[in-house]
Amino acid sequence: MKALSLHWVEYGFGSPKLFHLIYAVKVLVLHMVAGAAAATWSSGLGPFWDVATWWNEPIVYQKLILWTVLLETVGVAGSWGPLAGKFKPMTGGVLFWTRPGTIRVRPWRRVPFTSGDRRTVFDVLLYLTVLGALLAAILTPGRPSATLSAALPGNTSGLVNPVPVAVAIAALVLLGLRDKVIFLAARGEQYLPAMVFFVALPFVDMIVALKLLIVVVWIGAGVSKFGKHFSNVVPPMVSNSPCIPAKWFKRAHYRDFPRDIRPSKVAGLLAHVGGTCVEIITPLILLLSTNRVLTLAAVAMMVLFHLFITSTFPLAVPLEWNILFAFAAIFLFWGFPNEAGYGIGDMSSPWLTAAIAAGLLFFPVLGNLRPDLVSFLPSMRQYAGNWASALWAFAPGAEEKLDAVRRPTRNQIDQLKGMGYAPAIAEITMQQTIAWRSMHSQGRGLFSLLYKHLPDIDRWTIREAEFACNSLLGFNFGDGHMHNEDMLAALQRRCGFEPGEFLVVWVESQAIHSQVQHYKVIDVAVGVIERGTWKVADAVAEQPWLPNGPIPLQVEWSRAADGDQTAQATPQRRTPQHRTGTPA
Repeated sequence: MKALSLHWVEYGFGSPKLFHLIYAVKVLVLHMVAGAAAATWSSGLGPFWDVATWWNEPIVYQKLILWTVLLETVGVAGSWGPLAGKFKPMTGGVLFWTRPGTIRVRPWRRVPFTSGDRRTVFDVLLYLTVLGALLAAILTPGRPSATLSAALPGNTSGLVNPVPVAVAIAALVLLGLRDKVIFLAARGEQYLPAMVFFVALPFVDMIVALKLLIVVVWIGAGVSKFGKHFSNVVPPMVSNSPCIPAKWFKRAHYRDFPRDIRPSKVAGLLAHVGGTCVEIITPLILLLSTNRVLTLAAVAMMVLFHLFITSTFPLAVPLEWNILFAFAAIFLFWGFPNEAGYGIGDMSSPWLTAAIAAGLLFFPVLGNLRPDLVSFLPSMRQYAGNWASALWAFAPGAEEKLDAVRRPTRNQIDQLKGMGYAPAIAEITMQQTIAWRSMHSQGRGLFSLLYKHLPDIDRWTIREAEFACNSLLGFNFGDGHMHNEDMLAALQRRCGFEPGEFLVVWVESQAIHSQVQHYKVIDVAVGVIERGTWKVADAVAEQPWLPNGPIPLQVEWSRAADGDQTAQATPQRRTPQHRTGTPA
């Protein structure tokens, strides 16, 4: 971990530049050009390259949102390609979700008609309904709107057809109740409210509601960066940027490379001035300003903010999301300024404004107070470094049992070998992902748990759970809830691991009012064998490779202490039969 985390400082993931070029072409061609062409052509506007004629057309903005949702739901936007652990094939999503028998993970156990963990024909049909309805909404001409004509008398393109949008909303909600993975892949926490606004609100109210939505996303992300986690996110993010070739600039984000790679003051400044302050203060200016110069400066700031994130190619690669939000800042706040009748005081009813604001704030507030109940995505903790996370540890040979899972791909190590990587190089490539995890606060706690439970850790195969989950579910966006106990139980039913073969160390996000994170140690064949906490301050104080040993852990419950005989089959007692790969 020391060797690989020091390597990350200067080279990031170490991806060939060709990978970044592929991503850039994908965003340019599939998202920007194809999206603009579909939106303008189907709306009687354009041509798409004449941006000046359509950039502030409401129907184009609506259709660009729907186009982005379509790409996300297909699986060719966020969490696509090699930077998300998808090597061969580079696409997950649609290849998994149109295949009955693949794993699905429901969000709540008590919702009727959602039991089971196998994708059915009904799930596939629901998924295809979402895709078909989105495509229909994008390709059909706009509908006239009296409220649009009242506000913009010269408009002739209308607004998006509400019928297919309503169908997409209903199908996505039903599908999400059966499989939270697809709902989160579609970025339902952000785009679903926008789609509801398209259908339910008159034009001016819709524009103001869309402003409230994007401001809540920005400010929610800014608030989530308070605390000790986020400073640890920025240095690895900067190090991964192919747009910053200078090693001295990357090293400047660490205290004393190579002896101390905790965040430097430069990293703290970039994190909490360039990140936290920008995401809280600038959106408030955009929401309240009636000064054109101030509004223009704030719009430019948010565009640069999203372009910077895009330039770093963060793991999970949410490039389309960032490009859309940069455009949204221009469209909503410059194209429909507050002083022209599109401010928060211009909604048809203050009660409606309050209701929309309360609805948008519900999950961010709940998710920060009770992160165990809400994914970090609806909690608006993007990039915060405060994520539910896990590491998977396989006894020698046990990882191969995952081949029993029905899916259109194989384990990442096998994908890399299939691309011609030598076994040792393929193994080190995957080890790089756990080195990345160790550079974040929760990684130090997770490795501390592994050191405690696996004294012979060097003979085990350790995997970063977010990446491994991608090869099993078709998607992950950094959310440990996607590979929680329900998903692990689904794996056990398919793979039949023996006690002591597959150990998972799993940690929940830190609640906003707490100083600790709650962890679980899970023997997949047995269940939870330990629960406890660690202090976040202890985690961020250590180096990624834990030179001082494990951080302090507070055990709250242990199966062994309760006298459960199944806990005697502890992982460190298992005798290896053969080796796979190369140890860290």
